[in-house]
Amino acid sequence: MTRARGAVRGLIPAVLAAVALAGCSSSTGAGDRGPGGPAVSSAPAKAAEAGAEKPRADKAEAEAEAEAEKTGTGATKVAEKGGQVGGAGSACELPVTFDIAAGWKPRGVTTNPDPELAEALADLSEQGTVKVVCEIDAKPAGNIGFLRVWQGEASEDDPRAVLRAFVADSPITAEDATYTQAKAGALAAAEVGYTSHSELLDEPKKERAFAVATPDGPVVVHLGGMDTEEHTAMLPAFELAKKTLKPRR
Repeated sequence: MTRARGAVRGLIPAVLAAVALAGCSSSTGAGDRGPGGPAVSSAPAKAAEAGAEKPRADKAEAEAEAEAEKTGTGATKVAEKGGQVGGAGSACELPVTFDIAAGWKPRGVTTNPDPELAEALADLSEQGTVKVVCEIDAKPAGNIGFLRVWQGEASEDDPRAVLRAFVADSPITAEDATYTQAKAGALAAAEVGYTSHSELLDEPKKERAFAVATPDGPVVVHLGGMDTEEHTAMLPAFELAKKTLKPRR
């Protein structure tokens, strides 16, 4: 989009010059004439109109981009595939499969057999109606963050209800949550973008998640990140997971 706008801006001086030349030639015959007066070129008026339209178009474009960023509906590139998780024999066996970005490293998350330790870790491993079952680490690919997969027990809850419970139970207060209908592969999904507050950096940061329903229970795929910059850099991996997700049965 920026390249296209740059190309248009680069053409404006040439267009105005052509209009001005046309106005000069028309002043000797083909221009607008006042009653009994000499020809008057309309080029300055046309140039002024073009100049007025351009800022309006740029403003509307900027507002559309800002809205897409706020709601998460803007186009985001998809990361290059580096592997797949979810299937039998993979690092994380799930009710679904999806591709993971090149360089990212998955590992399964299991409940600690020690009851006391498991209880202490419950706040970190459970959120809403789901439990974390898989972490896909971005550090080997050069980013700081995880794509985490959460799974719940089979239920009648729809994906949006699962997401609402997930966000409401976040250990870090979530604000400005925006929910949208989405597609994860061929499955109906719900998606949410929200802002949380990073205690480490003492600043707000963006987070995003989508949820789908499966016969084996809901699945939530969540992307955080150390800060908003890292989160934004990892969004292509999130989009790859969402685009390639498939149910195992």
